Amino acid sequence: MELSHIREAADRIKQNIAGVIVGKETVVDQLLIALIASGHVLLEDVPGTGKTLLAKTLAASLDCSMKRIQFTPDLLPSDLSGIHFYNQRTNEFTFRQGPLFANVIVADEINRATPRTQSSLLECMEERQVTVDGETMPLEQPFLVIATQNPVENQGTFPLPEAQLDRFLLKVKMGYPSTGEGLEIMRRFKESSPLAQVASVIRKSDVVAMQTNYSRVRVSDDLLRYMLQIVEATRAHDDIALGVSPRGSQALLRAVQVQALLQGREYVIPDDVKAMAAPVLAHRLLLRNAARRSAGDAEQLLARIVGGIAVPAEELQRS
Repeated sequence: MELSHIREAADRIKQNIAGVIVGKETVVDQLLIALIASGHVLLEDVPGTGKTLLAKTLAASLDCSMKRIQFTPDLLPSDLSGIHFYNQRTNEFTFRQGPLFANVIVADEINRATPRTQSSLLECMEERQVTVDGETMPLEQPFLVIATQNPVENQGTFPLPEAQLDRFLLKVKMGYPSTGEGLEIMRRFKESSPLAQVASVIRKSDVVAMQTNYSRVRVSDDLLRYMLQIVEATRAHDDIALGVSPRGSQALLRAVQVQALLQGREYVIPDDVKAMAAPVLAHRLLLRNAARRSAGDAEQLLARIVGGIAVPAEELQRS
């Protein structure tokens, strides 16, 4: 698939989502970046901002299977992966697939599940496979996990550990709609939900082709060094107890390549790096206690780090 065709396919998906979701163009772009870059997304915001609706609309726009899982404290790992059960007709054990055997997984309120259940997602998110009773089974491509969580309600929740957060390519915040967007939402959903009319606009094979070919977007050595400088600065900062891992630097590279492609370019510029630094890197930082109280959140701290690093000359990126 040509790079121009990838952008055309992404535009079709965005137009389809726009029929349901009002505004949120940046959020939609970030979900498409995760999809094309074979990553996963953590959608975080207060209840009622459209997190699950956005995830289901994206899934409906693809010719792919989708499963929604409501995470609760009593959810077991086998409820996700599936189980072997004894079939009395055949006198043998048969494997019954769980919801993880789908292309798009909508994991609602992931932080309500126990750490044991959360950890069962590590293998499937990173290695695209599931191991049950010693048998390893590959998951069908594409495979995308869109997890949601409520950041303000702590009672009855289990915060995701750093190892789990590191598996998410992006952490995205929905935010409240503007006054005009809120009015349009009320008009659009006055009689019924437009989600029921959403049809797929791209084939499963095309999604796999997009994931295979986006990496042809050019990235100069200067920009690679620029991204590495940002990553290494997080490891040496006094207010950060745990900086970005090599997995995080690779995630940033993948994200900026797709970001450039969605902007109509076949090469990366520094603005792409600046745009994706916070969504890709901020949730991978573990701040020291003093920094949490005085320096603001991870996004603000990361913005100061990026602002303090010299930007490569733009003309070098096009050569």
